[in-house]
Amino acid sequence: MAAHRRNLMQNQSWTDDLPLCQMCGVGTAPNSVYGPDGKGTQSHPNEDGHFRFRGEDGCFLYGVFNGYEGSRVASFAAQCLTAEVLLGQLNSSHTENDVRRILTQAFDVVEKSYFEMIGGALAEKTHLSNYVTPHNEERLKELEQEVSGGATAVVALILNNKLYIANLGTNRALLCKSSIDGQNQVLQIGRPHGTDNEDELQRLAALGVDSARVRQAGQIAGQTSTRRFGDYRVKFNYGEIELLSAAKSKPIIAEPEIHGSQSLDNVTGFLLLMSEGLINALESAHGPEQANQEIVAMVAAELALQTSLEAVAQSVVERVKRLHHDVYASGRQRASFCSRHEDMTLLIRLLNYPLADGVLTPTQGGRIYPVSVPYSNSQSTSKTSVTLSLVMPSQGTLTNGTNTASTLEEETPTPGSQSPTATLQSTNTQTQSSSSSSGDGSLFRQRGSQAAQPDETGRVPPYVDFSQFYRLWGTDHGDGHSTQGGLGPQ
Repeated sequence: MAAHRRNLMQNQSWTDDLPLCQMCGVGTAPNSVYGPDGKGTQSHPNEDGHFRFRGEDGCFLYGVFNGYEGSRVASFAAQCLTAEVLLGQLNSSHTENDVRRILTQAFDVVEKSYFEMIGGALAEKTHLSNYVTPHNEERLKELEQEVSGGATAVVALILNNKLYIANLGTNRALLCKSSIDGQNQVLQIGRPHGTDNEDELQRLAALGVDSARVRQAGQIAGQTSTRRFGDYRVKFNYGEIELLSAAKSKPIIAEPEIHGSQSLDNVTGFLLLMSEGLINALESAHGPEQANQEIVAMVAAELALQTSLEAVAQSVVERVKRLHHDVYASGRQRASFCSRHEDMTLLIRLLNYPLADGVLTPTQGGRIYPVSVPYSNSQSTSKTSVTLSLVMPSQGTLTNGTNTASTLEEETPTPGSQSPTATLQSTNTQTQSSSSSSGDGSLFRQRGSQAAQPDETGRVPPYVDFSQFYRLWGTDHGDGHSTQGGLGPQ
């Protein structure tokens, strides 16, 4: 068994051949430490991990893992957990209790299998620690690198069109959906298992740990999480850690909290899985109060613009990365919180939510004009601009890309044709709904049917400042000036 688990980490596994879910996109960014000149430097290799698989019998499995002190535990957990869930363990006949039991067992198997795999190295390290010599010291360093590290995880399972979230640690899951009455809901599923979680502090206190000291310290063995995979120091040597030394039994555990099931029937929206590094970067830059609403607004804005889910996820991660860096470079009040950020991972899963209509690229004869659209939450003092690229086709060009619709069933992109006027109308409608704050009921507003209709000239009333757009248009067409106070070039 140990050899089998070792192969999972060192060689290609059967999970490499599993089909990827095409209704999902992932964006990532490595860690960065800013120098006095504002330039970022990566301090260690990326330690995050993720998966996004489509299983049999209508089963989908997604996960984001936040590793630390190396990527070994995150990589092992991602592969092993997939094997424990998608190797025929689940089918459509299972009840909700069955699913919860299988997910909990899978996490338990991952934890036990990992320590089984490194058991030999741990035993050798324990033995050599009793006989310290110059030669042994070098070997002890090698063994420490081999066995150290851990990971947190957030996993989403969709089975029978029902959503389950299994959370272990300090990553985050958000479900964004539109309710029947048209109001938008942004739901954080579960609370992070951190040193500020009251339930976790009570759990530790019941074991004899001084929870007040844990809260004050803010970290346990260098991490904020109170539940995690791996990390032998807090699992086996917790008696040597001052904060945990009074514990009557293992205080840091790998038992997930299972949330769900939540029916996805008739749900329109998207699911977000985020690593701790992404969450912390955004909260460091703008504060934690509106972080969920802000990330949702970013995703919705990019969904209105991009035609690839991968591009959507990556654009959002890059946006958070820029926000974090700009706050540091500004020297403003929160700059001191933004001197560095950890690895960032964002996974987006669409739920009956359409991507933007395909737009012409410059190579197809179009001209791109930037339009800046600010969006903010009414309760937040921070505002973020969304730069959209409106594309005006060349004369005689009437077709416009493809329209990709994603639902809970895999679908094939369907070609679509529309006039240039319809293209602009569609872009405006989608941008408006995506740039609204999450609390105003318009994030998932019906597209197209409620759009402003063009007048006899083919124009629609603007709701953003198009001055830059018209200035560039006028320059390209010999007008040499921008139009003020009107709807555009006459």
